Amino acid sequence: MGAAGSKLEKALGDQFPEGERYFGLENFGNTCYCNSVLQALYFCVPFREQLLEYYGNNKSIGDVEENLLTCLADLFSQISSQKKKTGVIAPKRFVQRLRKQNEIFRSYMHQDAHEFLNFLLNELVDILEKEAQTEKTDQEVSPTSEKAANGSKSGLANGAQKEHLVTWVHKNFQGILTNETRCLQCETVTARDETFLDLSLDIEQNSSITSCLKNFSSTEMLNAQDKFFCDKCCSLQEAQKRMKIKKPPHILVIHLKRFKYMEQLGRLKKLSYRVVFPLELKLSNTVENTDTEYSLFAVVVHVGSGPNHGHYISLVKSHNHWLFFDDENIEMIDESAVQTFFGSAQEYSSNTDHGYILFYESLGLGNKN
Repeated sequence: MGAAGSKLEKALGDQFPEGERYFGLENFGNTCYCNSVLQALYFCVPFREQLLEYYGNNKSIGDVEENLLTCLADLFSQISSQKKKTGVIAPKRFVQRLRKQNEIFRSYMHQDAHEFLNFLLNELVDILEKEAQTEKTDQEVSPTSEKAANGSKSGLANGAQKEHLVTWVHKNFQGILTNETRCLQCETVTARDETFLDLSLDIEQNSSITSCLKNFSSTEMLNAQDKFFCDKCCSLQEAQKRMKIKKPPHILVIHLKRFKYMEQLGRLKKLSYRVVFPLELKLSNTVENTDTEYSLFAVVVHVGSGPNHGHYISLVKSHNHWLFFDDENIEMIDESAVQTFFGSAQEYSSNTDHGYILFYESLGLGNKN
């Protein structure tokens, strides 16, 4: 990596970003699924900054129990504080904690990068929520607390639900979907909201992210055996159902469903379909029908012809430069090279490097990449 690192420094020359660090991650036996996602998250600047702030606020506390959040914060801190501009870091502590935490990742078999990302973000949210709840409880039982002194009890009257805590992970990645169902008998619209940290999209051959998003929000008929029970009609009725984005997230993570169970084969098959993902994306299928503009800053790529074997790499945009991360190795690539990872126009192709998870940042945030 020394040669590769110096090559990267030479390629960037005077344009090497002030204070930035580009470090490959050591592979501990099929941990490329982990390394590729960690690189994408590291170059998600708002997330990185808040994680490092969390680390700075907690590193002086000696009795903080080790968990995935502290291990991730420690890893990001190690990278950002390196004296060298490039090199290799061994995320050993993080991988050990991950394997201890979840048996799925204990084996040295090929793992799914999206499954790992999903688990990681939800785990970080759980840890932050528990910490906030503990802190709140400590404050409520503190003798200096006026409420405690007056003997008032914590809790919500009449069985009301406590307000869901919004962590900085939520603030970065969480969006809200609304599921609208219109009864065709009385025209009443029933809306149900649900949150998401990433969007999983079905894909088709020779399509684009925009068309995949349109299909995601397309109207579906509920009839015959799938009729909808309308509360106003008090009976089963034909209805139209559609999913729309009510609140777009700051960081839009799109997972392309490249692995599909084929009944005739009796197993999962990788779809190598060509799906164009633009560098700039306008999200128009929102409830308000106003365009939200996003800029692509990272792509996790699956390399290989099947779901149970292969390799993961990541492409990252940092300070207007595109970088290629393959475990310990880093290279600078041209922006035009990103489109080589759209997929294959033919079913059988020698190109098996396909975009799998896409990371877009809202331009409203003032993208630092």
